[in-house]
Order: sequence, then structure tokens, then C-alpha cells
Amino acid sequence: MWIRRILPVLLIGLLAPEAAGQESSAPDRKGQVEQAILAAPESMRAGATVLGHGGEPRTADQLSLLREGTNDLICLADDPRVEGFHVACYHRSLDDFMALGRRLRAEGKGPDEIMDARYAALASGSFSMPARATLYSISSDAGPDDLDGARRLVVVYVPGATAEDLGLPSRPEGTMPWLMLPGTPWAHIMIGLAGR
Repeated sequence: MWIRRILPVLLIGLLAPEAAGQESSAPDRKGQVEQAILAAPESMRAGATVLGHGGEPRTADQLSLLREGTNDLICLADDPRVEGFHVACYHRSLDDFMALGRRLRAEGKGPDEIMDARYAALASGSFSMPARATLYSISSDAGPDDLDGARRLVVVYVPGATAEDLGLPSRPEGTMPWLMLPGTPWAHIMIGLAGR
């Protein structure tokens, strides 16, 4: 089920290196930018910052800056070392949270260790969660050239929210929106969208 592929990505940090030994190279800078922004709403694509592969990694991150944007959206290029195609965009206010997850995963930390480290970083003031923020993603087994059957997901972060607060289930129920990690600083509404 497609949700099983996307959940670890959201929990741990988008596009963390994970497929050691797989030989593949990233598209050129322009190709990575064109693919990464596919996850964004059309009205936000031209102004999105894009992070990807190749070039000098950002401080405390494995991804490099491919294009500086003019709006608050950060888009991530597909990781060529990971099977399938996955791109995502998130509000700039989530960047420290996401970058920490990518860095810890690259260090070999597992999901529980990453969650514990995120709680510790939040408690120490190393980063803060926004009151609300949105993430968009597209995943496809077919690749970027055939997105008709792609799995699209919109995630709305609502830190601390519970299922009772929002009137949402806390588990997937078909295609209905649901609240993942209720009551936590990274509680978020999962909204699956139909193809293109």
C-alpha cells in the first residue's frame, strides 16, 4: 500500500539517503528542479526553493541548494538512490525539523532514535514547530514521466492536535483525511489525493 512508503519518509525526514550500494545518478540541476516542483501547487512552483543532489550540501543537511526561491515553499528533488520516484514540498517553517531527520537518518539512526532526538531538540529550543504548516508530495513507481497513477498526499501539520479536537479519525479509513501522531508536536492531517 502506498501509505507504507510515504509514512516513514514523513516521520523520519524527507529524502534521507538510505539506499547504499544502489548505483544511479541524479538528473542535472535543471531536471531536478523541474521534477521537484511537480509536488507544489502550480501557483507556487515558480517561486519555490529547490533542494537536491550534487553540489555542495547545505550546513547540517545532505541536500544542496539547487535554486533559491522567492516564496515560503521548499521542494525536494527525487533521490536517485531510492527505487521509485518521490518529490515533496513543504513550508519553510518545517525546514529545521525535516533537515534534522535527514541528518540523523544519514548517521544511521532508526525511527525511534530520530523521534527521541527531535523531542530533545524541540525541548532544548534548537528548533520549534510552526503553529501550522503544509507539505505536498508525489510518489510513483513509474517515475516522473508517467504521473497519471501517482500517489499524491497533502499533509497539514497541526502540532498538539488530537482526533477529538479536529473530529478526524486517528487511523486511515479509505480515502478520508485522518490525523497521524495525534497529541504530539508533529501531529498532522493526512489527505490523499487522486492521480493527476
